[in-house]
Amino acid sequence: MKRTHSKLKPIAASLLLAMGAAGTASAEISDKFTVGGFVDMSWTYADIDGGSSEQSAGIDQVEFNIGYQFDDKLSATVDIEYQDNGTGEEVDLEQAFVSYAVSDQFSIKAGRFLSYTGWETEEPTGLFQYSGTGYAAYFYGGYQQGVSGIYSGDGFAVALSVVNDLGDLEGEARDSEQPGFETMLAIMPTEEITIKGFYSTDSLDGTSEDTTLVNLWASYSTGALTLAAEYNTSENAPAYVFGGAGIDAEASGYLLMGNYAFDSFGLTLRYHDWEIETATGATYEDASGFTISPSITVSDNLLMVFEYRLDEVNDVDSDFIAVEALITF
Repeated sequence: MKRTHSKLKPIAASLLLAMGAAGTASAEISDKFTVGGFVDMSWTYADIDGGSSEQSAGIDQVEFNIGYQFDDKLSATVDIEYQDNGTGEEVDLEQAFVSYAVSDQFSIKAGRFLSYTGWETEEPTGLFQYSGTGYAAYFYGGYQQGVSGIYSGDGFAVALSVVNDLGDLEGEARDSEQPGFETMLAIMPTEEITIKGFYSTDSLDGTSEDTTLVNLWASYSTGALTLAAEYNTSENAPAYVFGGAGIDAEASGYLLMGNYAFDSFGLTLRYHDWEIETATGATYEDASGFTISPSITVSDNLLMVFEYRLDEVNDVDSDFIAVEALITF
């Protein structure tokens, strides 16, 4: 599982103190009110061929997940996050939405929420290794503001989200003049197999072009073994991600991953690859990487993750090493 890096500064320390206070108080709160979250910290070392090497250690991310169950149908969720995004420290309202269960099969949520798309989650608690591939911004929907409905049947699920725009993984919305749409079809033919497909579209501001994202993934999980494969395509996503920089492009990417967990030990192997071409057919970015990541469950609340990653981006190789401590509460 996991990701990122930053320095432990006063704001992070104050959040940790607040986390301790919240954790103590949560034991006395009614069963309608829940507080959880995580603290993610790491040491990382990166070495780029022909360039410099650097290392970093500290708090990557701190998050509080607050939930309130009004009744058996209506609930509210708020996620508050601290992280260093590379340009400075930020405290963000990551998610804030209400959910209503119309029936046992159909529910609706409205507010600010994370897209359903993508095999790899945005949070470190949902990863099988330390780092994400790095291609999510080109193919996943990101954080969105709008309304979403999901229907779950016997061995399948369908979802539709109507949002201001598809958002991005920094949580910034473009507030475009036309809404964006995300559709999902999930098939679970057996307890071990899950297959999901997503088609998302949004209009680029001030142009006649649309952003389209296609994300397909499948997983097989039995006992200690989990296998997954993902394939993505997109059009005009880089222009969207880079703030409308005018880079009309097509992108494609995939990953293959395997994880084996036994007792308190786990091992993840992953290969990923993606390519972005401009409208003229020139290669804008060509990247691939291999990751090996063992992990150890120290206790119910502490996971240690170790990672070695070899990347090649536009014919430049780099080595990356990480040691992560992930504390959940």
